[in-house]
Amino acid sequence: MNESSRIDSVNTVNTVSPNDSDPADRPVVVRDHPLGSPLGRTRTRALLLGSGELGKEIAIALMRVGVWVCAADSYEGAPAQQVAHESRVLDMADPAQLRALFDEVKPDIVIPEIEAIATDELARAAKAGIQVVPSCEAAQICMDRERLRRLAAEDLGLPTTPYRFAGSEEELAAGAEAVGFPCVVKPVMSSSGHGQSVLRSAEDVPHAWQVAQTEGRVAKEHQTSRVVVEAFAPLDYELTVLTVSSSSGIVTCEPIGQRQQDGDYRESWQRAAITDQTRATARSYAERIVQGLTDLARRNGETGWGVYGVELFVLRNGDVLFNEVSPRPHDTGMVTMISQFLNEFTLHAYAILGVGVSAEAVELRDPKFAYASHAIVIHGKGEVTFTNIAGALANPFTDLRIFGKPGVDGERRMAVALATGRTECEARGRARDVALMLKADVEDTCEL
Repeated sequence: MNESSRIDSVNTVNTVSPNDSDPADRPVVVRDHPLGSPLGRTRTRALLLGSGELGKEIAIALMRVGVWVCAADSYEGAPAQQVAHESRVLDMADPAQLRALFDEVKPDIVIPEIEAIATDELARAAKAGIQVVPSCEAAQICMDRERLRRLAAEDLGLPTTPYRFAGSEEELAAGAEAVGFPCVVKPVMSSSGHGQSVLRSAEDVPHAWQVAQTEGRVAKEHQTSRVVVEAFAPLDYELTVLTVSSSSGIVTCEPIGQRQQDGDYRESWQRAAITDQTRATARSYAERIVQGLTDLARRNGETGWGVYGVELFVLRNGDVLFNEVSPRPHDTGMVTMISQFLNEFTLHAYAILGVGVSAEAVELRDPKFAYASHAIVIHGKGEVTFTNIAGALANPFTDLRIFGKPGVDGERRMAVALATGRTECEARGRARDVALMLKADVEDTCEL
């Protein structure tokens, strides 16, 4: 098949129902991606926008089924770039640079793995017939806390913490008074705790506004970032529900328990020790938000297919609240590399390529066991070298992924330990032991 006929080859896939009364129910036209030799003339070309540890695993999953992968990031030697067929270095928030990248690589599929992306260029790519994962609008909504919160709370009726949005220091002060102290302030476009701060009184407003403007993931000089101020809820714990939208519908993985520190993941585990009611509610909320995003995608002629990481709060009284959703595999979902037959990265790859993902495909390897991951965070500046791997993995029910990042400057997640146990406590303890026994040396002469 030549290039022209490959591009014209499409399948019509109806992922919801044959009822044409609602645009979200209409069939979407998707390309039948050819797989085989990624270096041949007939190949499917995937472009990763962001090449961190999650992107690396996505690249590997795609390459295992014959997809050609190009990995882009803002620096050279990012984890996914080390395994991809080709790589590029650029500022993906710069529309001109991103447009030039699309024109050069000519991808069939674009897979965002980070937030700092010129989303208008994603829309341009989608209109040109490129499959944006999970969709152009999902990527835009999920990186914008304001649009996401309005979709979840106001359109879909999902319960959330009380919130207000603000575009100035004065509006932030008013919003904080409305939701009450203490409260948390976050830039509407950021993640992993960047630009986030806690307000305990009105005196904290100026500092919180400054932090949001300068430390967010997509903070730009001379450009005001809107913020969301949220009431503190009597939080008991947090859950992530990995949710897969595919050609056969929407399914959810077993909810993942997690421990955060400074807004970033440190541990995760399956099965979480939660009630059946909490489990059912968490899965229901995850399905509803992903169905909402998928419906929006279908209205624009896109698929909405892929893995979504839905983040939920569970309060001390047992109530479940929607928090956020990532339109991609989630860092807490790294536990699925040991807990599930198909991990979140393989599920993402399959869904992207049009494979139907069933409820059976997302089951745990054995629900009688518990599974855990433990992030290995290194402090310092320079290249990181790990030793004592044999000692760290002496227990046969443990595993390890070293991400291969070029170095650290301050604090950085550099690896993850994985473990299986008869109980959650045992699995978490084994993963923690791997992290403790693995020796890390930071060479401070490295230029980063």
